Amino acid sequence: MQHAVGSPLPPPHQPGHGPHTTWAPAAGAPQGPGVPPPGFSGPVPPAPPALPAQAPVPPHPAPQHPVAPPAPDVSGHVTLPPGGPVGVPAAPPHMTAPDPGATTLAVLLIGPAGAGKTSVAKYWADHRRAPTAHISLDDVREWVRSGFADPQTGWNDHSEAQYRLARRTCGFAARNFLANGISCILDDAVFPDRPVVGLGGWKRHVGPGLLPVVLLPGLDIVLERNAERSGNRRLTDEEVARIHGRMAGWYGSGLPIIDNSQLDVPGTARVLDEVLARAIASPPNW
Repeated sequence: MQHAVGSPLPPPHQPGHGPHTTWAPAAGAPQGPGVPPPGFSGPVPPAPPALPAQAPVPPHPAPQHPVAPPAPDVSGHVTLPPGGPVGVPAAPPHMTAPDPGATTLAVLLIGPAGAGKTSVAKYWADHRRAPTAHISLDDVREWVRSGFADPQTGWNDHSEAQYRLARRTCGFAARNFLANGISCILDDAVFPDRPVVGLGGWKRHVGPGLLPVVLLPGLDIVLERNAERSGNRRLTDEEVARIHGRMAGWYGSGLPIIDNSQLDVPGTARVLDEVLARAIASPPNW
């Protein structure tokens, strides 16, 4: 026999013992003091005197514990400011020369394959006085291991989706770094003839304060640097020439262009600082 959960179990029945005296009488039997049990024929004893009425005892109130406020959304002891769109860098007073090495900046380094974007971005980030992070779009795209859509096998919907996802991930990372006082330099082969998924997309994900700079050495330099690459980072000469030709569309766009054909990495980084100093002093309307 089963019993409902929470219901008391009846006492065990033992031979030679009647029902427990505390059980309730059968339904319909007379109850109360002064009422004789059925079949009793003797004198009825008087009912005991009623006890004086007592005031009801109020229940003891449950202890009130203060309700703790919800815990902040943190991942440790240090509370991090949330990332937000990066604003245009404020121009310093006229009597003070801008110092790009000590200013928190968001820089987008644009150029064809073999222009030296990654090398210059890493060197520039390594040698700044202000904390700086380098975020490479190609590195983030290659976070996808199984199912990686390599553009070299053909540009299709999958490679386009992974490119846009990587760009958005880079934008989120840049906004979080910048919100916590860490500058960012991003590099990508952004084409001038694709403004929606190119420069416009980067500005949507990072903010209007993003400062784009184009690295555009000569075709012979780009081909020579590409030949030194290996794996899926190396392109065919035809593809390199096609990309370089499309990048020429940045001329006349208003973006600063650095021809680093005759510059090494440190020299290119110095020119980049000069370009950024002018951009801080007079923010361009890109």
